[in-house]
Amino acid sequence: MSTTASDPLAALGSLPGVPEAVDSVRKAVDRVYGHRVMRRRSNEVTAEAALRGSRGSAALAGADWNLEEVRRRTDFSGEDEARTVGAALRLTAEAGQLLSIWRQSPLRVLARLHLVAAGGATPDDAVGRPRLAGEAVDEPLIEAPIPGAEEVAGRLEGLSRLIIAGGSAPALVAAAVVHGELLALRPFGSHNGLVARTAERIVLIGSGLDPKSICPAEVGHAEQGRAAYVAAFEGYTAGTPEGMAAWITHCGRSIELGVRESTAVCEALQRGAA
Repeated sequence: MSTTASDPLAALGSLPGVPEAVDSVRKAVDRVYGHRVMRRRSNEVTAEAALRGSRGSAALAGADWNLEEVRRRTDFSGEDEARTVGAALRLTAEAGQLLSIWRQSPLRVLARLHLVAAGGATPDDAVGRPRLAGEAVDEPLIEAPIPGAEEVAGRLEGLSRLIIAGGSAPALVAAAVVHGELLALRPFGSHNGLVARTAERIVLIGSGLDPKSICPAEVGHAEQGRAAYVAAFEGYTAGTPEGMAAWITHCGRSIELGVRESTAVCEALQRGAA
């Protein structure tokens, strides 16, 4: 991420195509929040969105289970895919508990998210801290060059300052940048994609765009497919205006697809079918 504007995130909001994406996302979110089911059964919609978002994030990390299998399983130990799904479920459950800390100390939240994701599967001295020089990164799907530990530390600190400072950037832009920067840095030895997508969720909740967490962007990222996700992310890492706009609009489309998923849940609840 690189820009010289005094409010860099707000500057990204004016890139070609981004204002339209921001407006489209806001309208989609407003529509699902206005659904009559949300007035009396919003907790059920939130719970279902969490489950479906977890499934989507795990799918992008290589564990593409169907929803009913995720719903049915109680044991997520054992094989790698089960541990990945379990990590995604734990992270989604944790996200809503960290909002107040996120606004004050994003790096503490990221450390906590990695701890939750690892769940004892990573050596203790590597859990919850950015990787050190020479430490390997185990990250499925993302094959972009991995920044060195010193660069990671500096860019994490810069990202933290941006989050704490706030600003006028739309929630979509802030969430996309947090997601993209964490994917680019891969600051931990494992689970970086899961952590990045959870951080995106935290931004969307904390910004007020999706306060009840019913618009799971992870669903949309998975629905658009791993190839599209990687291609859009390559736009972010390129750092060009066109590439950044492509990543932000991809994230916007993912939120809209999450909205569509939760709208279907609302309709099913209204019919008594869920």
